[in-house]
Amino acid sequence: MQGKATMDSREDFYFAVSPLMIFPKTLGRFRVYIKQAGNYVLYAAENEQFTSRHRQKLHDAGVAEVYVRAEQKPDFDRYIEKHLPQILADSIIPVEERAKVLYTAADAVVREVFETRLPKGIGKREYSRIANLVEKSLKFLAIDESLKRIADLASHDYTVHTHNVQVFVFSTAILQSMKVDEYTLVQAGIGALLHDIGKTRIPVEILSKPGPLTPEERAVINTHPAKGLALCQDVPLTQTAAHCILMHHERMDGSGYPGGLPGELIPPHVRALAVADVYDALTTKRPYADAMQPFQALRLMRDEMSDAFDLDVFKRLIVILSGANMV
Repeated sequence: MQGKATMDSREDFYFAVSPLMIFPKTLGRFRVYIKQAGNYVLYAAENEQFTSRHRQKLHDAGVAEVYVRAEQKPDFDRYIEKHLPQILADSIIPVEERAKVLYTAADAVVREVFETRLPKGIGKREYSRIANLVEKSLKFLAIDESLKRIADLASHDYTVHTHNVQVFVFSTAILQSMKVDEYTLVQAGIGALLHDIGKTRIPVEILSKPGPLTPEERAVINTHPAKGLALCQDVPLTQTAAHCILMHHERMDGSGYPGGLPGELIPPHVRALAVADVYDALTTKRPYADAMQPFQALRLMRDEMSDAFDLDVFKRLIVILSGANMV
């Protein structure tokens, strides 16, 4: 371990992480600093191995944060993504810390996948990252406290990638309450993280329009499920995941799009996703509407959209949110 102070003490050049995020016997392609008397002091160089003793010593000394250079954040994000199962399973790390790591990792992966504007859509590498993230997350998301802790971190300013992450969390909670099998959980999770990827092919001036859409603009928006499925044509998307992307705007009363399907043709996992999608949209600030409080969103869904949703699924969401003290 090093002890050399850096002359560069500007805080915007660094970001803080918990020392519990630096794992014994693993190597990171980033430098780790501690802060002393206003200076950032090098604690570990790239590819330097921590030990359990080093990590615990920092924690026991009350060092609540260590620092990484801002330009090395992509390397840190990949490090966290690689070691996510180890983080989420580590009971020494408080649930709120693990929730923050999961939310941040999911946001980073989805953001990178969505912002990779490949001519034909996402590739197998990007798809594999999405699938691995889902598989590594499910056990942690089954912990009672995890939903509230992640919801506390949720962004209330809409972006496509944060919305997809939040819908993944809410729809997973609903499906876990329905006791669906692990295969469906994983595939529906993949579909949830990708459900709005088609919006990356919608003109930004339509997505960010502050006023009502014209019929022509609405027709363009309504193409995003089909565009999303087309973007996944080169990856091994299962039917379960594909349904999430294509059908998440279908409604039980047949009023949805793109197919206007009646409720009996909408799979249960898509019904869960549809409820989670609308709830998160209503509680998120968009160009044309302010974010609602959870109880306001649920009341609107109950009073004005009840025919659109599976009532059992909607009730499950209410119970889940109530159990997490979110309403």
